[in-house]
Amino acid sequence: MKIDRLIGILSVLLQEEKVTAPELAERFEVSRRTINRDIDDLLYAGIPIRTAQGTGGGISIAEGYKMDRTILTSKDMQMILAGLRSLDSVSGSSYYGQLMEKIQVRSSEFISGRESILIDLSSWYKNTLAPKISTIQDAIENRHLLEFYYYAQSGEGKRTIEPYYVVFKWTSWYVYGWCLKRKDYRLFKLNRMDQVKETIKDFSCRNAPVPNLSSELKYPRNIVLKAIFTPDMKWRLVEEFGPGCYEELEDGRLLLIRNYADMDNLTMWMLTFGDKVEVIEPQELRKRLKTMAESMIKMYGGKNNGRN
Repeated sequence: MKIDRLIGILSVLLQEEKVTAPELAERFEVSRRTINRDIDDLLYAGIPIRTAQGTGGGISIAEGYKMDRTILTSKDMQMILAGLRSLDSVSGSSYYGQLMEKIQVRSSEFISGRESILIDLSSWYKNTLAPKISTIQDAIENRHLLEFYYYAQSGEGKRTIEPYYVVFKWTSWYVYGWCLKRKDYRLFKLNRMDQVKETIKDFSCRNAPVPNLSSELKYPRNIVLKAIFTPDMKWRLVEEFGPGCYEELEDGRLLLIRNYADMDNLTMWMLTFGDKVEVIEPQELRKRLKTMAESMIKMYGGKNNGRN
């Protein structure tokens, strides 16, 4: 939409000292002529934009200009406040709550008081999670190395990283940074981190890429699962994969066919269904579940387990 592009162009101009029309055209995927018309519209709206031709020229905005909050609609303000509330749910301080109060006081004509969207990003580990996020944010802002003890599937040990991003992906929090041990960018899950500490050691900021959170790129889904679930497990399949993810068989059972990347995680997931699922493929998973079931029978119900 044009209004979205105009706000986007204004945001770019407020953040960058100067930009060219071709750069804006490429960024917003429109023609240079469209960008020129957009600049004219912003000028007509009273925004002090300056243009300069020739070498070293470009488009800029008058120094000291601040965007008038009236450019935001009531819906815009509600979305901003919903976002701030979501951050406050994991914040170890009252910073976001105070920021919300400032916005509400200055924008009362836009806010009806009716909250239609509530987002809570906290987890069962909120008491330990908030201090970690606060420490990581401080390390990022101060450009200090971050140290912590990490528990991973491949082993555990001390890690030191150059932190760049705090990431929330689906239901978990991560820190993304350059790992001094692996000599590469890594994503670390906060719930697996302990003894998180901001050091006093500075680091030179790299041109760190935005983390690619697509698991398919990092972990190819080469494992094909074929499993049959009992009808009373339909709600779980729908919750995790959406309606239409299964094929209903003649006897009412549900056939699920999906690709997975990690056999260990898939095994643990299958165990959560107990006797409500039968794995057809892959054979390796069937063998794993059979071995684990035999071990549990020996532990809990075997004749020679030495327990009553």
